[in-house]
Amino acid sequence: MRKIAALLSIAILFSAGCAADDSSGSTETEVEDSSDSTQDVTLTLLTHDSFLVTEGIFDTFTDETGISVEVVRGSDAGELVSAAVLTAGNPQGDVLFGIDNTFLQRGLDNDVFTPHISDLLASVPDEFELDPEHRVTPIDYGDVCVNATLAGVDGQVPTSIDDLTDPIFAGSFVTQNPETSSPGFAFLLATIATYGEDGWEAYWSALAEGGVTVSAGWNDAYYGDFVSGGGDKQIVTSYATSPVAEVLFAEPAIDTAPTTVIVDSCFRQIEFAGVLAGTDHPKEAGLLIDFMLSETFQADIPLNMFVAPANADVALPAAFVEHGVVVSEPLILDPAEIEANRAEWTARWTEIVLR
Repeated sequence: MRKIAALLSIAILFSAGCAADDSSGSTETEVEDSSDSTQDVTLTLLTHDSFLVTEGIFDTFTDETGISVEVVRGSDAGELVSAAVLTAGNPQGDVLFGIDNTFLQRGLDNDVFTPHISDLLASVPDEFELDPEHRVTPIDYGDVCVNATLAGVDGQVPTSIDDLTDPIFAGSFVTQNPETSSPGFAFLLATIATYGEDGWEAYWSALAEGGVTVSAGWNDAYYGDFVSGGGDKQIVTSYATSPVAEVLFAEPAIDTAPTTVIVDSCFRQIEFAGVLAGTDHPKEAGLLIDFMLSETFQADIPLNMFVAPANADVALPAAFVEHGVVVSEPLILDPAEIEANRAEWTARWTEIVLR
């Protein structure tokens, strides 16, 4: 969901909780574990390259449970899921974090995860729980949205996804290739969710004819083509939290963001963690997922990964409240529909835009 935190850290470095005091008593798991002790257990947490948390945060989990955590970062979410599918039943780790709703069905269809139910799910909104069998647990969410500078294009600022096809805006818009970029794919899904099977191709034809620019990834777009990185494009596919990051990392300091979010373009990404089927430590792995839903971990998420905690009892930082954008009606598609049509949609997009 989102590579803004890690990329920002490279480029320019995007409350009360209801966690139980004893996290070892907050888990139900459907996998038997013969171990009577969590002492001397080290769990391997597999995740993507954008995973960023405060150094030492898992020490709290170790102090509480005696379980150590080794974090192994891979590449992007797609490659992370593909590797987990290839090793399903004989995993390279114990817990996987970073599968989102755009790849969720692939993981579920290939039996990558085993069910785990945390008591802390009571604090997670029902709409985030996309798997009724609880094979994955929602950890965070964010929205991929088109961002535009307040300076506008010749003084004009787009206010809707429809506006982007106007040649004055299309020629100043940079987005990412959906075959190589998570936000690029999310924006493609946003157009499909908005215009449907009968309209999204015409929308992209209009963007292409208007001169839309396509980059390989978010970093190239935001810190290359977009004006924030010295480029000449006034509009970019990024995140709802990008204005927050613009304020927090500005040098010299600024009080308000120079960018705005086109709210009706926002596609919601939900990230999940799951106990990997075949782990030797399912009980301990469940405890780690409980910790990732606890106030301690959830409160650490926003200012590191620039997404929102799934635990609704955890308050957002003041900067998110002051400079963030509330997306009350995000675009979303069923994970099964995404998986069934991914190859066809991206192939057709390539024909239309890169012809």
